[in-house]
Amino acid sequence: MLKWFSGENEESSGKNFRENGKEEIDMIGIRSYGAYVPFYRLSRDEIAKGWGSRSLGGEKAVANYDEDSITMAVAATLDCLHGMERETVDGLFFATTTSPYGEKQGASVIATATDLPREIRTADFCNSLRSGTNALASAMDAIKAGGANNVIVTTADCRLGAPGGESEQLFGDGAAAIALSNSEIIASLEGSYSFMNEFTDNWRGNDDIFVRSWEPRFIIEGYMATMREAVSGILRKYKMAPKDIHKVVFYAPDPRTHSGLARDLGFDPRSQVQDPLHINVGNTGSASVFMMLVAALETAKSGDKILFVSYGDGADAFIFQVTEQITQLGERKGVKGHLKRKRMLPNYQSYVKFRNLMEMEIPSLPQPISPSPIVMWRERKKNLALYGVKCKQCGTVQYPPQRVCINCQAKDKFEDYRLSDKRGKLFSFGSNYLLSRYPDIPEIYSYINVDGGGRLFLTMTDRDPAEVKIGLPMEFTFRRLYKGRDIGRGISNYFWKCKPC
Repeated sequence: MLKWFSGENEESSGKNFRENGKEEIDMIGIRSYGAYVPFYRLSRDEIAKGWGSRSLGGEKAVANYDEDSITMAVAATLDCLHGMERETVDGLFFATTTSPYGEKQGASVIATATDLPREIRTADFCNSLRSGTNALASAMDAIKAGGANNVIVTTADCRLGAPGGESEQLFGDGAAAIALSNSEIIASLEGSYSFMNEFTDNWRGNDDIFVRSWEPRFIIEGYMATMREAVSGILRKYKMAPKDIHKVVFYAPDPRTHSGLARDLGFDPRSQVQDPLHINVGNTGSASVFMMLVAALETAKSGDKILFVSYGDGADAFIFQVTEQITQLGERKGVKGHLKRKRMLPNYQSYVKFRNLMEMEIPSLPQPISPSPIVMWRERKKNLALYGVKCKQCGTVQYPPQRVCINCQAKDKFEDYRLSDKRGKLFSFGSNYLLSRYPDIPEIYSYINVDGGGRLFLTMTDRDPAEVKIGLPMEFTFRRLYKGRDIGRGISNYFWKCKPC
């Protein structure tokens, strides 16, 4: 177990101090985890059928048309926050290669939507498949230095492979979040090892939509050499052998390369190697190895050692040891829960529409106006964090916030009331094909009676229209309504929708 020494405040409770006055932090590691897998899946057979090519088999997770890396990171972060007090979070780091913004921080949007304190450190880690573990190492360093106690690292990617290419079948969408802490640790950090390696295998220029790659044999040779160095380096550094590891979690671009490297490194594919989720989710980029780590923690037992290795212009390797605290972790959806609920896209054409991969007929209906940064800033608590109000006099919950209570007519006697973490039941709904962006997918407008009070009017997403009925249990999900045009070009307009639990 690593022991970190940092800080100058000798009044901290529950800490030990060495003779030099430095605070001894007994343990740093993972406190909580969460994940997100989109509701929709696309069979690789359908992709192959669309191009008359060979199918790689299985299916991949596809983000809905109203999702992107930020909305998926919000979902994973909310899953991770189960059992944690938001006020204890000191930082949120967002890792992705597909941020909706080239210049604007995504972490601040995520922190606002998940209702984290304003006095926290936020940062984006971008442009590398290794950005997630870069963020993780930075979070560990912040805790080690005494600058933070709890930092959430959330990763998400929604990468595009060129139509007709192998990457289009391999790439999937997803997100994961890990909370790092110096207390209530479910998996302690036992060691780490990192190095950089300038190696151009995959890249995407500023003007590129699709990920580009070099000759496959060159890519695999470079990948294998890098990963061998990472695994042998950390095992040698901490005097361990493959047999000492209970579960190895590592990034790989595809299933064949993953299984080949596992055998090459001396790990038993059946008992020691974590499923890379390639067959039923796909390669989710920077989020891939974190989703695998979440899946490993879902079945881990106290005392298990987990080797966690990421890749991208070098490698980061970590050894975690699971603690007894993992039995105290509350229920969350994680990877396992999200995989249970899905809907298959009927064909490749639906995927093309979701991703705007070709120019379609312009709808005859009026297009949404560009979002106003002024209004977005003024109403960020109501729209991004989904806050209503609760009357202090009669307890009635109202959204949007009002000055006069609709029940008792008390004026300006309200307290803020967060609705995003509540659930409810479908009170009434209507389907509209005319206003839908996709003719075969109706917009469903819904009234939701919120558990504990309040009623919301929201668009429903991630649903099978045939299964929608009055009384259906509902939860709330953060989504992108549309992107601005003209003066507001590129601004993503986010709000909340509802979806079946």
